[in-house]
Amino acid sequence: MEPQALKAALSSGLLSFPVTDFTADGAFDAAGYARRLEWLAPYGASALFAAGGTGEFFSLAPDEYGAVVGTAVEASAGQVPIIAGTGCGTRLAVQLARQAEALGAAGLLVLPHYLTEADEEGVARHVAAICESVGIGVIVYNRGVCRLGPDSLARLADRCPNLIGFKDGIGDLELMLRVRRRMGDRFCYLGGLPTAEFFASAYNAIGVPVYSSAVFNFIPRTALDFYRAVIAGDDATVNRLMDGFFIPYAEIRKRRAGYAVSIVKAGARLVGRDAGPVRTPLIDCTAEECAALGALIEALGPQ
Repeated sequence: MEPQALKAALSSGLLSFPVTDFTADGAFDAAGYARRLEWLAPYGASALFAAGGTGEFFSLAPDEYGAVVGTAVEASAGQVPIIAGTGCGTRLAVQLARQAEALGAAGLLVLPHYLTEADEEGVARHVAAICESVGIGVIVYNRGVCRLGPDSLARLADRCPNLIGFKDGIGDLELMLRVRRRMGDRFCYLGGLPTAEFFASAYNAIGVPVYSSAVFNFIPRTALDFYRAVIAGDDATVNRLMDGFFIPYAEIRKRRAGYAVSIVKAGARLVGRDAGPVRTPLIDCTAEECAALGALIEALGPQ
């Protein structure tokens, strides 16, 4: 997909990161993952992210990455664009980016590079190297140790025509607004905080209506209903779903570090779309927590 076409596709609608399917012993389950993508595609997400944060990119071995991205591209069969995550050090990120492009990914999401802090100029050079290694569209994810401000983004946009998107996972509304005002229509803008629904109305108010929904993995109808309510200014529906699902859901999610992924896999299991366990260093939700989540899901009705 041509970068500007991808930018247009990402400028409206809901996005999601499918979880990555693993067998009971932790191996990648390509068949299960393909069924997951085939199930989610018809619900109408603007794009799906393969090997993203919720997809446990950080736990994939290099020889598994291509299998995950390739399976996603094949399973989507052109119904929905697949955006592949890339990250780690620059050399590995470039290798993965080129592999994703060769496999047919429509674009790339540059995930935070590593645990070490880095100067903003170094982060910008890292992003530029990835952009210049491929012809497909690239989105940078401001989160963790990957933090770019308006000036750096403006220089990158001039240097890299295929840098088409900015995703925020920090939650600094002032910074997000400054980036939005500085860059205008040069980028598409995506909300990417954990349980992004909490911030959707505020981000929509500053011109960032698009976000990625983790809960789309197991309650896709509700995820879309909530997104449409935010866009329409339907406060009654937003508040009903916030009180009835999202606030108690977040209370479970916050019990342990890493549960932003674990609770999504628990939800998938509860609706009959088991993706297997999370990989260490993450841990799975407890039986008690799964029961509490199951009650929240059941109250939403059929998906």
